[in-house]
Amino acid sequence: MKTKTNMNPDAKLSFLERFAYGMGDYAGNLIYSAITAFLLVYYTNVVGASAAAAASIIAISKFFDGISDLAMGYIIDHTHSKWGKARPWIARLCVPLAVCTVLMFTVPASFVGKAQIAYMFLTYNLVSTIFYTGINVPYATMNGLMTTNQYERGLLGNFRNLLATAGTMTINTVVLKMTGFFGGGDAYTQKGWTLTFVVLMIVFVILNMFMFAVCKERVVEGGNSEEGKKENVSFLKGLKGLVVNKYWILMVINIFAMYFMMSCFFGSAFYYAAYNVGDDGKYAIISNCLSLAQIAGLFITPFLMKALSKRKVFIGGMSLACIGFLLSGLTVDPTMQCVCSVIKGLGFACGGATMYGMLQDAITYGEWYNGYGTAGMGNAASSFCMKVGSGVGTAALGWILAAGGFDASLQVQTAGALSAITVSFAWVPVICGIISVLCLVFFDLDKKYDQVVEDLKQGKHRVN
Repeated sequence: MKTKTNMNPDAKLSFLERFAYGMGDYAGNLIYSAITAFLLVYYTNVVGASAAAAASIIAISKFFDGISDLAMGYIIDHTHSKWGKARPWIARLCVPLAVCTVLMFTVPASFVGKAQIAYMFLTYNLVSTIFYTGINVPYATMNGLMTTNQYERGLLGNFRNLLATAGTMTINTVVLKMTGFFGGGDAYTQKGWTLTFVVLMIVFVILNMFMFAVCKERVVEGGNSEEGKKENVSFLKGLKGLVVNKYWILMVINIFAMYFMMSCFFGSAFYYAAYNVGDDGKYAIISNCLSLAQIAGLFITPFLMKALSKRKVFIGGMSLACIGFLLSGLTVDPTMQCVCSVIKGLGFACGGATMYGMLQDAITYGEWYNGYGTAGMGNAASSFCMKVGSGVGTAALGWILAAGGFDASLQVQTAGALSAITVSFAWVPVICGIISVLCLVFFDLDKKYDQVVEDLKQGKHRVN
């Protein structure tokens, strides 16, 4: 592990740089949260597609999306520029991603049947498979390339989760208001959705360029000579280095479960408010109670991480979130749902603040364990699990709704449809949360991480 000229790999970062890194995920959530919370709603309530067809498009596409993550990771590991390995891709791809996101939420009314499905499939894959991958994998990789300091990585994860939550809250609050405003009072017109995403994507581009300008990469992996020549790690060798890393395996299972849970839960929240609670106007307050509690919790998590460890904070937080989900499945009272949202939000604060930092620690451990670094592929393969988990979670929501007999044309849903919404909103998240906690019970890297970093500073590896 080598350093760039005049840059300390174990650097303590400035508040501005931490904030700028976090703003990258605020921007990313203008797209991710819109897809998670509203894409299925847009497809069913604006475009008029069936829930099952829309869910199938998302599910099938996510496997292509996951493969593109691995390709992007390989590209990052073989990128060498004056801006670093990961950072240049943020500037190169933010504009194409913004344009394609607008197109995704602009299905032409003249397209019906197969033409409509083809357009949805194409635009969704341009966004998720190609351009979102092209930004999100480098963004995740930057955490490990900005510093090796374990606490700083935890803080970067904290800022990332804090501002990602703010991005989610922004989407939850403004999308239906904006679509209604631009749609002349009707929140479900095509014009309203198109203009809403034009505005949001302008903000997205500005924030990504801010992050690109402020954040710096300080860590260079795997140098094998004083001249800085690097080992050319093949795709298969990089993949092998990941699958023998038990901590990375535990983290990707955790990430898959977390994103499956979040997609199923956040995607069902609007339906739950509209049909189970009986008032879609309650969606924003129920969702924002979670986001506000999560933001408040994120101001406490740095102290918890310092006093305990990222692993213990995650386990405690996700256990708390499971309690919140369990309680939310037992009532449709709006006030009680807000209380449950606060409990979930505090749990998510602990889980989200620590998850990404632990992933980077696992990747650093992999460099020590294998004798070569794979930061790009490590984050890419993890992103693969994130996206497949997210896609399958969204698809599972659509399939569960279809199995329950959900019909978007009905103001009042059948008992089967209401039960299906509750399963997606509460019981699936409980199961996923338990899986995540079990993964972290076995993640004991915090006991040996300091020695791993010290060895790497001295050019030592397990295989030496």
